[in-house]
Amino acid sequence: MTTAVKIGVGLGARAYDVLVEPDLIDRAGSLLRPLLKRPVATVVTDETVADLHGGRLRRALTSAGLAVQEVILPPGEESKSYAGLQRLCESLLSLGLERSDIVVAFGGGVIGDLAGFAAAIFKRGVDFVQIPTTLLAQVDSSVGGKTAIDSPQGKNLIGAFHQPRLVLADIGLLASLPARQRVSGWAEVLKYGLLGDAVFFAWLEANGARALGGDTALLTRAVARSVEMKAAIVAADERETGQRALLNLGHTFGHALETETGFGDALLHGEGVGLGCALAFRFSARLGLCPPGAAVRAAEALKAAGLPTTLAELGRPFSAQRLLNAMAQDKKTENGELTFILAREIGAAFTAKGVAREAVEAFLRAEGADP
Repeated sequence: MTTAVKIGVGLGARAYDVLVEPDLIDRAGSLLRPLLKRPVATVVTDETVADLHGGRLRRALTSAGLAVQEVILPPGEESKSYAGLQRLCESLLSLGLERSDIVVAFGGGVIGDLAGFAAAIFKRGVDFVQIPTTLLAQVDSSVGGKTAIDSPQGKNLIGAFHQPRLVLADIGLLASLPARQRVSGWAEVLKYGLLGDAVFFAWLEANGARALGGDTALLTRAVARSVEMKAAIVAADERETGQRALLNLGHTFGHALETETGFGDALLHGEGVGLGCALAFRFSARLGLCPPGAAVRAAEALKAAGLPTTLAELGRPFSAQRLLNAMAQDKKTENGELTFILAREIGAAFTAKGVAREAVEAFLRAEGADP
């Protein structure tokens, strides 16, 4: 029997819980009811999730005496845009959403980010609840209050910090994910071990195949430990002025690659993060900051999960200059200088500011990017 896990995100008056367990969706109504001032649940989801799980969530909500209204959006990163945000906000206005109501973000990272950002700005801010349906969203984007949309100039550049009231991570929902989506989410799980917990990383090396293969108990443990690590970091540094930046391990490289591949199916976010982590460790080794063996070990764990670890695996050319230009838009950039999350060893990431553009360009070229 899999044990339910409750993890608190300690933010004072804005603290909230993350619940991790199978079949949690069936209790969504009773869990949301105490948060509502009127018995109405406004669910934002996408067509794919609505078809797979929408009926089950509606039954759970109505059985608790809640009226349900829905906004169903097209799936995919394209919805996380200015146009998608406008469409969602206008839909919420048409539904008569009040400032005391709650938006329920029911989907993966795209829906969580978009619905959370809409909640942050709708009538100057309404509450929201996250019910993440992908592994990546359960361990990363649903926790911590980062909400955003994409710009043509880069990923997540338009957004706000807006914490949810509750996160319900139903492990059972992950069974419906395509294998590629599960693997993409696993990159974020591995990231936690790589950045700050060598013991957890070793556990993932030993148990990752079975967890990804559907072992519910192992998957629950992997999600719960990831959330525990993120919750502790968020509680200590909500606005990313210090250690929260460590959660961006792999993201500076990954987001640049996503920008160049068009934010679509050519490179999923988790795949970009996984490749970014491999690049970050190899770059650290190239700079003499971490042992080459640590970079090899990181890449082997990512590769074993089915994630790309080299630019060549993406099957298309990349320009070092274009990647550098995309990195210059990274939110960690200060005074025009690049900032990376690098590593001294497995489980020992750190923030490196003022990294020379020339060093990054030389590394990218050594990795196979064109000048």
